[in-house]
Amino acid sequence: MKTMQVFCPKEPTPETRASADPDSVKKLTGLGLKVVVESGIGLSSDHDDAAYEKAGAVITTDRTAAMKEADVVFRVTTPEAEEIGGLKPGCLHVSFLNPFSRKDLLKAFADAKVNAVSMEMMPRTTLAQKMDAISSQANLAGYYGVIRAAERLNSILPMMMTPAGTISPAKVFIIGVGVAGLQAIATAKRLGARVEAFDTRPVVEEQVRSLGAKFVKIDLGETGQTDQGYAKELTPEQLEMQRKGMAKVCAQSDIVITTAKLFGRPAPTVVTKDMVAGMKRGSIIVDLAAETGGNVEGTVADEEVTTENGVRIIGTAKLEACLPKHATQMYSANVANFVEHFWDTEANSFSYKLDDEILTGCLMTHDGEIRDERFRD
Repeated sequence: MKTMQVFCPKEPTPETRASADPDSVKKLTGLGLKVVVESGIGLSSDHDDAAYEKAGAVITTDRTAAMKEADVVFRVTTPEAEEIGGLKPGCLHVSFLNPFSRKDLLKAFADAKVNAVSMEMMPRTTLAQKMDAISSQANLAGYYGVIRAAERLNSILPMMMTPAGTISPAKVFIIGVGVAGLQAIATAKRLGARVEAFDTRPVVEEQVRSLGAKFVKIDLGETGQTDQGYAKELTPEQLEMQRKGMAKVCAQSDIVITTAKLFGRPAPTVVTKDMVAGMKRGSIIVDLAAETGGNVEGTVADEEVTTENGVRIIGTAKLEACLPKHATQMYSANVANFVEHFWDTEANSFSYKLDDEILTGCLMTHDGEIRDERFRD
């Protein structure tokens, strides 16, 4: 019986995350796969080659040869088109693919007869929860957004009673109560801040309150969420109502964190220049949607911008990548769990159950065809 071979290449700079850590290597070799990793793959996440070897991986410095021999390829970032052509037909490729913006890659996968899985397209269901890389990475981004803001703020977050007087707690406003927003709320509360949060979905109010934060209510008329749990897109009129309602809260806040990152679409502008102009000097905005255009007018991806009135806007594109050890741990577990779910022990191979709801959502190409009609043009 042939042993399937997994290859995990080193990610290009500046990506700090890896598609495998020693624990995921152990899981994959336990299933019966041979795992090959490129030398140096885990250095940014504090795993040297010896740790991978101890877990059962084979270390290689010949990336091109390993690509050609692989039955399965794991990576974090989107691949270069020329590397797709170097994969053998029938190979399974698993990574973030950004399919709405990189349809050219889907065509390249189909032409090369490579079966491509997009981790962004993983269904948000209970069954797929342990494979949901978007959520696992958003958790870290929400946490680190607060940490980054606290580090840049020129004051402390908790209330402090001292002989010199009482220091009031910092006011933190979280816009968007998805996975990242909830983690941001919890982190800010743990650090002692006074936290308020807003979301267009009234259903999340109970979650906000359960974390000890105040839910800001703004009447927008009919809103809701998609069947995947995301907030529905607002009309221009609703967006304007939302901005007016949030402006007062922003003006009183020391830290504002925006988390409205919409997969497949540019991020909506929820904080305008006028709202920023009304904020206090020294206050901090962390825009978690900087990578897709930003929720804040004035955000620049991967830069910190200081406005004329002294507000600092932090636009780090991938905050989760600032915590590479745990980002790698969580992502590699998501990928390994995905393979384990579809692993056929008797055949010692990945089973393409094409009618399975998970594969229906995330398998972009199979047997030379693009499966999702939205990307076939």
